Amino acid sequence: LPPAVRPQAFPAATVPPPSPPPGLEDDRDQLIPGSRLLLVVEDDAHFAGVLRDLAWELGFQCLLAANGTDGLAAALHHQPSAILLDINLPDHSGLTVLDQLKRNARTRHIPVHVLSAVDQAREALELGAAGSALKPVKREELLDVFRKLETKFTPGVRRVLVLEDDARQRDSIQKLLENEHVQVECVATAHAALQQLREHTFECMVMDLQLPDLTGYELLEQMAAQEDVSFPPVIVYTGHPLGRDEEQRLRRFSRSIIIKGVRSPERLLDEVTLFLHQVESHLPPERQRMLQAARDREAALDGRRILVVEDDVRNIFALSRVLEPRGAKVEIARNGKEALALLTKSLAQPQLAVDLVLMDIMMPEMDGLTATREIRKHTEWQKLPIIALTAKAMRDDQEKCLQAGANDYIAKPLDVEKLLSLLRVWMPR
Repeated sequence: LPPAVRPQAFPAATVPPPSPPPGLEDDRDQLIPGSRLLLVVEDDAHFAGVLRDLAWELGFQCLLAANGTDGLAAALHHQPSAILLDINLPDHSGLTVLDQLKRNARTRHIPVHVLSAVDQAREALELGAAGSALKPVKREELLDVFRKLETKFTPGVRRVLVLEDDARQRDSIQKLLENEHVQVECVATAHAALQQLREHTFECMVMDLQLPDLTGYELLEQMAAQEDVSFPPVIVYTGHPLGRDEEQRLRRFSRSIIIKGVRSPERLLDEVTLFLHQVESHLPPERQRMLQAARDREAALDGRRILVVEDDVRNIFALSRVLEPRGAKVEIARNGKEALALLTKSLAQPQLAVDLVLMDIMMPEMDGLTATREIRKHTEWQKLPIIALTAKAMRDDQEKCLQAGANDYIAKPLDVEKLLSLLRVWMPR
């Protein structure tokens, strides 16, 4: 590939992480095997120190990393009990770090709590975060975060509630999910599910939408409205095709939506093990093969239309070689004006609707920042994901992109795995 897109892997597990942030000490030189170990990935030295001190106060050992690359290396090398992850890191978006952690069989079970100055809770939770907190975070909130993380990595049987009115489907889901560490409770009606949620705590809930007493939407609304009903992460598992409006309505309450089909059991197993923080290597070999098959497919890109706004033909060629084999349809614009014209054309032809934009910043006629601002002026494109392609990984460049309306950014030369992570994070679901 040309220099703009180089396939660079994230750090190998054998590479020990570098030093902690300047001026801060952690426990890396005196780690005790089997201890409760917290990894803090945070570039603000003051806040990192606050989190470290609180971890020590609560009896944790603590590792510090000031950027995403170091954080991933530390997670692979030391296998911490839990991770506190900042979103706005100097080298990676924290969401791409989270995506990489959750796609790696060696780290996907580690509970991750996201800390962010902007509200990206929905994206983080859908990627498998155990929770999300908005900065600035008060001490009481941090104490609650530590308590919740501890429940996630403490050994014990995890409980899953399955709501499915078809007896054969119920039985097959139970056999797929249940093992010595997972107890599956099955019910056939929405009212029975509400009763279970009043009486018990579940780590995850799998539900169909077609129910005999309430619709799935009505059940979710009742779960949200009733204070005596627990609300675990919800995976909608349905054979009913959903329109875009239906999906948006469901996503107010659910972490994942899976349409039943030939490959849906693998996806269901993948989502449930993610939310239960199960150690993949402890699962039976057949389940591990199913999980690997689920991750090998780039379902997030299949059939999606990506607009590449870039004036360098080498970069266009390189990006096409990455995206098209994974099922994406690539549209090309050579500058901001062409991008706006193409998006305007798609309004009259819905089959040409763009799902995501990769926006180069340095272009002739209309640069990427100006084009992004123009796109955001239109209500039809307010939620269109835009990932900025910057020439340098400078913090002020990144901030300018976000202020212009980009959802995220990636610096050239592009790391393929990091780019794919960003696409998985921001691609509309």
